[in-house]
Formats: sequence, C-alpha cells, structure tokens
Amino acid sequence: MSTTTTSPTTAAPTPPRALNISRTTATAARVLRQLRHDPRTIALMLLVPCVMLVLLRYVFDGSPHVFDNIGASLLGIFPLITMFLVTSIATLRERTSGTLERLLAMPLGKGDLIAGYALAFGTIAIIQSCLATGLAVWLLGLDVTGSPWLLLLVALLDALLGTALGLFVSAFAASEFQAVQFMPAVIFPQLLLCGLFTARSNMHPVLEAISDVLPMSYAVDGMNEVLKHTDMTTNFVRDVLIVAGCALLVLGLGAATLRRRTA
Repeated sequence: MSTTTTSPTTAAPTPPRALNISRTTATAARVLRQLRHDPRTIALMLLVPCVMLVLLRYVFDGSPHVFDNIGASLLGIFPLITMFLVTSIATLRERTSGTLERLLAMPLGKGDLIAGYALAFGTIAIIQSCLATGLAVWLLGLDVTGSPWLLLLVALLDALLGTALGLFVSAFAASEFQAVQFMPAVIFPQLLLCGLFTARSNMHPVLEAISDVLPMSYAVDGMNEVLKHTDMTTNFVRDVLIVAGCALLVLGLGAATLRRRTA
C-alpha cells in the first residue's frame, strides 16, 4: 500500500489594507527626508512661484490694476505647475531606481504609498501656498475683495492638484526628460483654456466645452470669485469642491498605476 505524503500548505500572505496611517506617515517621512537633502528641489517648489509673482508685479508696475486682475489667477496656477513638475520627476526617480519596486514587495498597500507621497508633497504645497499668498497679498499689494484665507485655500488645492497630476503622469514616462515633456500635454492646454487670457464664454463652443472639464478652469474661477466677492459664494464652493474632487480622483488613478515591473 502506497503512502501519500501531504506537504504543508503555506498560507498566502494577507494583502495589506488599502490605507494604514502608520505606513502612510512612514512613507511621507521617508520622502521628506530625501527632499531635505535636495535643496535645489526645495528651492524650485518654494521660491519659484514667489519669484514669478514678484516678476509679474513689476512687469505691470505702471498698471497695478492688471496685476490685480490676473495675479489671483496666477497665484493658483504657479503652484500647480511647479508641484506637477517636481512631483512627476521625483516620483519617476523612485520608479526607475527600483525604490517603488522594493516597497511594493513589502506588506505595504498601494493606498499607503500614494497617500504617503501625497502627504509629503502636500506638506511642501502648504508651505509654498502660504509663502506665495502672503507675498502677493501683504507685500505685493494684490487687491482682493474677499478673504485672503480663501485665496490660500484655492492655492493649496491647486498645489495638491499639481501633486496628484505629477504622481499620475510619472507612470507613463521612462525618463526625466519624458516627464518634462508631459507638461505641454497636460498643463499647457489647461493654461490656454482656463480663462486666464480671455473669458471662457468668448471661446469657440468646442473649446469652451473642453474647458468645462479641465480642473484648472475651476481653479481660476475660484480665484476670481474671491477677487470679486466679499463673501463665500455658491460658485466658489462649487469650484473648490471640483478642484478637490479632481485631485482625489487623480490620486486614485495614480494608485492604480503602482505595480511591480518585474515578475
């Protein structure tokens, strides 16, 4: 009679939960430690929007009302652009260096990773938005009818949106040069159609319809609501919720792109 030997069955590891606070904060702390050793990147994120606002203010030195009209919009656009650029390149380095590959082999959920990156860059975005808003309102004399704190809120959401877009597009670039090339594809169309140069209602109907689904359009609309109204309007709340919702949606898409590249 033959005897059949049964090998012990190894239980498959339990996949980590979608989001864990301790793992998320540990990921954010690691990213911030890396950024601390890269002063050029920190300078790009914190100082460039401020420098651009100063330059813009004195370009229109003879027409301060022009700066008042477009300064608020650019206060939201500049942080979005810089955070998109820095986040896409920094995350791409993590992907190409194998760091993400090693992290995904650990008991770490995709939600933990993407939330950790968003938390780290979001912390920088808060500092950046505070510096740019304070500079524009209290030093450069940007005249707004509404509360400067509402300006800060929109600027912060715009920076977070730029962070989310950067995390997302980094999955489709094979090099830092390719990451930069995504800016004309992702940012420039929004910049042209957001209503900065002309009212969106004056555009060709097709372009106006496209602008209605681009998040930067609502970022500019939100800034303009603060510029023109003393109180928080219904349109302002709508614009803020759309920008925040787009940021969360893109973060979710970014989490879906996190995968191992080798077997």
